[in-house]
Amino acid sequence: MAHKLALIGFGGVGQGFVEILREKGMKLSKDHQIDFKIVSICDLYKGSIHHSEGLCLEDVMAAIKEKGSLDSYPDQPGLVRGWSSQETITKTNADSIVEMTFTDVATGQPAIDHCKWAFSNKKNVVMTNKGPVALAYETLSKLARENGVQWLFEGAVMSGTPALRLPEATLTGNKITEIRGILNGTTNYMLMRMEEGLDYNEALKEAQVLGYAEADPTADVKGYDVLYKVLILANVVLGYPLKRNEVICKGISELTIHDIEKAKMLQKCWKLIGSLTVTENGLKAAVQPEMVPFDDPLAGVSGAMNAITYTCDLSGPITLIGAGAGIKETGFAVLIDLIQIERSR
Repeated sequence: MAHKLALIGFGGVGQGFVEILREKGMKLSKDHQIDFKIVSICDLYKGSIHHSEGLCLEDVMAAIKEKGSLDSYPDQPGLVRGWSSQETITKTNADSIVEMTFTDVATGQPAIDHCKWAFSNKKNVVMTNKGPVALAYETLSKLARENGVQWLFEGAVMSGTPALRLPEATLTGNKITEIRGILNGTTNYMLMRMEEGLDYNEALKEAQVLGYAEADPTADVKGYDVLYKVLILANVVLGYPLKRNEVICKGISELTIHDIEKAKMLQKCWKLIGSLTVTENGLKAAVQPEMVPFDDPLAGVSGAMNAITYTCDLSGPITLIGAGAGIKETGFAVLIDLIQIERSR
């Protein structure tokens, strides 16, 4: 039986996910007996379509490429147009909602409401948004459990690099005493270029030209993006209900060429590190620039790559390195979460 999906939000990641299904769908069915079928797509700007028997993905992508919206998707018996996100979530016959909207990180909306509507209607949720996991993890986890559904969000921390699945699936039995990571590719790229001679403003401008940094880079350079990922790691991996005001947060905007040169003289380099340390008095959490020794695995992570080190009592430190962003990579994160749900059914 096909696993039916409703996509809420159809920007780059949603379209990338559809392309992955077009490319890998037959192989998933043949090799793993997994069949995903998209029955609904809803986007605030691109429109909304639903068909209980499934949408033609070739026609979906043709409509997007032709007009930039779903308006030119071919009419056919049973096709429904114009549902809102709430109507799509509550009326669709999908088993799982894939939540990929643009969400306000400060409030977690509208994705928090999308989760609540889905769980209340006995539907699983897979999402790529940080906000709901960072801000409402306890509430939403409880609601999902009460309704017997699953809520997965691998893409919220390191995109397609399995930063959450690694400790959950393969580090079981260890006590994790510390988590340290480079969780923002924009600032990591900027720090690399500053080591190569650029000042802060030059590095930022170059990152913006290359598309690594937004026109408003505040969330990256002030450390807020990493802050939310630290909250997710604390809640999900360590089971600690950490709040925003409990995390020291400092970005990279005050680092100077003098600071960079000082680190080099000490055989170190600057990295923006998100860290969680288990102490006798609770959990110590911080996001801040640190001088990392050259022999630390995190020191060798360059460009826009991400990395995370789990320090464990049995296995010792284990470092995972991979892309922390990207359309295809985030689309893959959605896929592996859906496969996890399918395998558990």
